[in-house]
Amino acid sequence: MKSTNRFSDRDTRQVGLTPFFRRMQFGWKYELIGLVIFAGLWGIVTYLLFTRPHLAQFHGFLPGPTLDALFNALGDSRFWISVFASLRRIVLGILIASVIGLPLGVLIGFFPLLRGLSYSSIQFVRMISPLSWMPIALLLFTSFESAVYFLIVMATICPIILNTAIGVMDINPQWIKMALNQGANNIQLIRTIVIPYSVPHMMTSLRLALGVAWIVLVPAEFLGVSSGLGYLINDARDTMEYDKLMAMIIAIGILGFILDRIFQKLQHMFSWSWEE
Repeated sequence: MKSTNRFSDRDTRQVGLTPFFRRMQFGWKYELIGLVIFAGLWGIVTYLLFTRPHLAQFHGFLPGPTLDALFNALGDSRFWISVFASLRRIVLGILIASVIGLPLGVLIGFFPLLRGLSYSSIQFVRMISPLSWMPIALLLFTSFESAVYFLIVMATICPIILNTAIGVMDINPQWIKMALNQGANNIQLIRTIVIPYSVPHMMTSLRLALGVAWIVLVPAEFLGVSSGLGYLINDARDTMEYDKLMAMIIAIGILGFILDRIFQKLQHMFSWSWEE
């Protein structure tokens, strides 16, 4: 049986980012030391900068006031409403991008003709700053909430498509030949070989999309929404409460770090069977 799919040697040499992230794993002691060093540098730099008389109004950026503001925020219902609003936007935005991007990535990686037709266009869109779509989002959508979702989708869909396609192209061509010799068609190949093998790359693409989505979320929430961590940052800036501003930045980092670790665990869960 002749298939429309072809896996060239060049295609199969392209590797996803999962091995890179695997090599980046160290013991928790090293990570803890790194975080302590990071916190120390934050304290040193802010102390040297914001204890000067002409910069005294920025004293809130120091670790002490920032941590006080963060602990106070933990007891504020307004803070938690904003946290859940931001998480909802992140999750739904990535979910929409995944529903579109994952199937496209599989098809683009599997069919060389579709890959050739779409590669340049995807790279072109990927190079456009997601925030450049902000005026278009405001024109297309009647609500600021929908505009935020649109910006997150535009920021995350290309990484999802490309990394999923790389995972498909990384499949051993001998597996495809063996399945074809057994009489498998393209649908069966995609269902039984391509998708199961590409799941770790899909998880990597979602992990990358998460990082991009957090970067876009804060300026996207400047659009006019009345909740979210970006909204709280903008509000703290307008009221010159710099300790609260820095506390919200730290909160975004903590939440992003926790979500990234969740995706990291999911990567391990879905990759073990192919590495045995």
